[in-house]
Amino acid sequence: MKVLLDECVDRRFAHDLIGHEVNTVPRRGWAGIKNGDLLALAEKEFDAFITVDRKLASQQDLTKFRIAVLLIRARTNRLEHIRPLAAELLERLSGAVAGELTIVGT
Repeated sequence: MKVLLDECVDRRFAHDLIGHEVNTVPRRGWAGIKNGDLLALAEKEFDAFITVDRKLASQQDLTKFRIAVLLIRARTNRLEHIRPLAAELLERLSGAVAGELTIVGT
């Protein structure tokens, strides 16, 4: 699965997503692009978008996009707080549906 990490997700988290082709927003040259435009770009190349931005789902109508969005809910967006959720994220990623929000963590 082709996965895009939002710029607010530590790029080192990509190493934990074994078995997937992972890229990051900054590496694609998309840093600073607003969420709606970013999702429109991402849906053309990726199957899933991973973020820690809790406001994304309330600010965007995800049903308009052909990409699954996974929200990591951790204490902070620091690697030490999101890394323990990697196994759950990988499990949820396989069943994630385009146009829907999947929440990982508490």
